Amino acid sequence: MATDSLRALALNCTLKPSPEASSTGLMAEQFMESLGGHGVEGDIIRVVDHQISPGVETDMGDGDEWPGIREQVEGADILVFVTPTWMGHMSSVAQRVLERLDAELSEERDDGNPILYGKAAVVGVVGNEDGAHKITADLYQALNDVGYTIPAQGGTYWNGEAMHTTDYKDLQTTREPTASAMSAAAANAVHVVKLLRSQAYPS
Repeated sequence: MATDSLRALALNCTLKPSPEASSTGLMAEQFMESLGGHGVEGDIIRVVDHQISPGVETDMGDGDEWPGIREQVEGADILVFVTPTWMGHMSSVAQRVLERLDAELSEERDDGNPILYGKAAVVGVVGNEDGAHKITADLYQALNDVGYTIPAQGGTYWNGEAMHTTDYKDLQTTREPTASAMSAAAANAVHVVKLLRSQAYPS
């Protein structure tokens, strides 16, 4: 299989519907720009703009828009999962996405492996309070459970000062540690996916 045509999908799990400015949206755009520097193309979905029904099935029916997003998730080699921090936890939108991804545990490829094997996932977290490390750990575990490979240094985050109101999107420049970690996550994800695509998984 060719290894030079990779696609990424970024899931922006902000609570803010379009067209409201979103810090997670900005981080998702920056992730995609960084991946673009490695020849990766893709799209960003603001999940809150879609009707995602509660549940753990691939299609919950009755207007559920997850099946369309799921198709794009399955078509991407790299998943970029970005969430804000609320009360020290990932957003409720992010949690719902994980619950819907749980259905992939029972979906298999022809070789018997989960359908998300051979793909990589990276994580971004923003917020004005602590919680980024815990959220990142939770996301790594959940995404790995459903089949994603998490590359080395596979995430970045930004936390504002405690009890202040500055948002990530309001910064005049992105802080160097955040940008550097994002660049490393993007490069490592591309490297890992190319390795995975060049080798057959054991069944």
